[in-house]
Parts: sequence; C-alpha cells; structure tokens
Amino acid sequence: MKIKASSILSFCVFVALSCLIFSCSKDKDSPSGKSHKVQFKVVTSPGCDIQLAVYGVGDDNTSETSLSGTEWASEILTAPAGTEGLYLSAQATGVDANSTIKAQIYVDGELKKEGSAKGEILVGNVSLEL
Repeated sequence: MKIKASSILSFCVFVALSCLIFSCSKDKDSPSGKSHKVQFKVVTSPGCDIQLAVYGVGDDNTSETSLSGTEWASEILTAPAGTEGLYLSAQATGVDANSTIKAQIYVDGELKKEGSAKGEILVGNVSLEL
C-alpha cells in the first residue's frame, strides 16, 4: 500500500510544530518540581502495521523507524524536573477506512493522554505539558 505524500507532509509538519511549541511554550525558570517516569505507546486495530514513531521528552527527540505490528512501546524514560512537555506522533497503515490508531503517553505508570485517528493511512498524535 502506498503512503500519500500529503500524509507524510502533514506528519512531518506536526512533528516540527510540536518541537517548536514545546521548546518555546514555557518560561525555562519555572520547573515542574520533580522527575517522572514516562513511556510512549502506540496501539492499532488488528491487521494494521505501525511504521514509524517520533517522540520527545522536552527537547530530547527520538525517531523509531522500520517498525511493524499492531503495538509498540518505548522504553521507560525519565523526564527530569523542569521538563516542559511530552509528545508522540506515530504513523501506521490501516486495513480499511475503519482501522484505528491510538497514541498514548503514560506518566508514572498512568495513562495521562491519548490521541486517536481512523482510516487507511493512520497518524496518531498526542502531546502533554507537565
């Protein structure tokens, strides 16, 4: 199945804007008090294929490419005190128009925020300010 150039472009624009928003969104002198354990997860409906995930803890960004399957999770990361934001953007290929993707952010073992999408070309986005 081919991925449309417009889907890839919109995915890249989201990632770039997320980085910009979180790097400029708060005053650097107002830390969030304590560190947190963070994990990013992506879950799709059966038969879908996750291809890529881009996630970040503050200004530290990571890209995971050449993924496959219906579920993916990052390692558990530490967001140091003062981290301003977290984000996850993931792309998958759906089976049909009813296919779904969920992009999830867990903080200290608890699901804090989720973004979802539906369709054949799936892009799940979620961001969270700490």
